This record gives sequence, structure tokens and C-alpha cells, in this order.
Amino acid sequence: MAAISALSSTFTLTSSSHQKPKFLQNTFKSNSLKPLIKPLTSISSKTLIRSQLATLPVHSFDGDKVGETYLDLKSAPPETARAVIHRGIITDQQNKRRGTASTLTRAEVRGGGIKPYPQKKTGRARRGSQRTPLRPGGGVIFGPKPKDWSIKINKKEKRLAISTALSSAAVNTIVVEDFGEKIEKPSTKAFVAAMKRWGIEAEEKAMFLLEEIPKNVELSGRNIRTLKILTPRTLNLFDILNSDKLVLTMSTLDYLNERYGVQVGDDEEEEVVAEG
Repeated sequence: MAAISALSSTFTLTSSSHQKPKFLQNTFKSNSLKPLIKPLTSISSKTLIRSQLATLPVHSFDGDKVGETYLDLKSAPPETARAVIHRGIITDQQNKRRGTASTLTRAEVRGGGIKPYPQKKTGRARRGSQRTPLRPGGGVIFGPKPKDWSIKINKKEKRLAISTALSSAAVNTIVVEDFGEKIEKPSTKAFVAAMKRWGIEAEEKAMFLLEEIPKNVELSGRNIRTLKILTPRTLNLFDILNSDKLVLTMSTLDYLNERYGVQVGDDEEEEVVAEG
């Protein structure tokens, strides 16, 4: 009874004084709670898209350096560049899967309608069908079925991944004057000689990005195993990352600066502000 009265007296004292118990006062402090969400200013400063300017040499068809030009493309920040490119290339590769692999389960495989042997008096394990997954010719357990593997990616994110990859490959990029008319007839030997004049060895993986592929250029380069000739329509992340050297023409360079440059984003922002 004494303990009960003592407890009741303590409770009445605390309730009358309107003070928190000591363990609550020591644990919860007003200054000890830190904000769980960082300010928007610090987050937005890290996710800004930057422009990366690269100076590229311009070579003639004979291999002489005739000038310099620039490649000014959008590029993701270093903290997120790897993730953006990884997401873009995974999307490309996964969307190429047809998803037509299919197997038959024991309910779909042909046969197995009759019991192979009696249930008893054989000394063998009981069996009800020859199409059980435990026997050859039977169904497949958890086999593949037709499936849609395609995933989606935002257009701006895909474009940013390509521009970031092109910016990272600027170190191994050269610009060549338009040489479609210089190759008068299909000749792999002449095309390999031209690549050597531009500093590209035969064993190096090279990707040529041309606005239009002349017929003689296509026939001259199709026998070179390490060569890829693409157009802006067929440009993809895998070939950019897989190539050791990237060769552009002046018209293709202007297209890349116009398509993936900083001015594109500025124009879009101005249009949004005007519409708003």
C-alpha cells in the first residue's frame, strides 16, 4: 500500500507541475531533430545538365590537317553520367528481345493419356502419365513462355545518354571532309588506305557517322570486319561505346550540334515559358 501511495503521489506531482519526465526530456530535444529532406537548391545544383565543348581536328581525304572545329553537346553531370548511359543501353538491348521462347508444360505436351503400367504388383514407383516432367519427352517445369521484355525510357533521357556518350568519345573523334565523291568505285583496299591516312588502324574498331551513305562507300567498307557505317537515324549507344575511333563529317557534326547541343534545350525552355 505504501508503494502504491508513493506512486500515486509522484503521478499527482508530475501532473500538477506539467513537466515531462526526465527520460523524455533527455531523449527528445527540439534542436536534435534534423530535416530528412535536403533543400532543393543543393539537389538541383547536382542535377544540372552541363555543356562540354571539345575541339576536334579536321582532316582532308589525303590525311592532311586543314583546320579545327568544335563539338558542343549536352552532357550529364559526372555523378549521374554512368547511370544515364547504363539505363539507355540496357533499354536498347532489352527492347531487341523478341520474347518468343516457349515450352510446353505437362498439360500441353502431346500424349500421356493412359496409365503406363498398373499401380501395384510391379515393384516399381507408381506413375500416372508418361508426360511427367521427370521423364524425357514430358513437360517442362517453369519453362519460358512468350513475354514482352520492352521497357520505356523518356525521350530527353535517351537523348541525354547519346549526347553524353558522344561527349565522352570526343577524345577519339576526328572530323573528315565529305569524301563521298572521292571514292569513284568500290575498293576495300583504297578505303583501308584512307583510314590509315586518318590515323585509324585496321584492327581498331571504327564507327563512321555519315549523313548519307554513298553506294561506293557502303560497298568499300562492308568487308571490313571492324568498321561500322551509320547514319543519324541508326545511331545507337552500343556502337558509340564499342568503337575505338569515331569519324564524323562536317555535315554530320553540324547535325549533332543542332540535335544534341545546348541550344535545343534553351529553345524548349523558352517555348515553355512563352506558352505559360
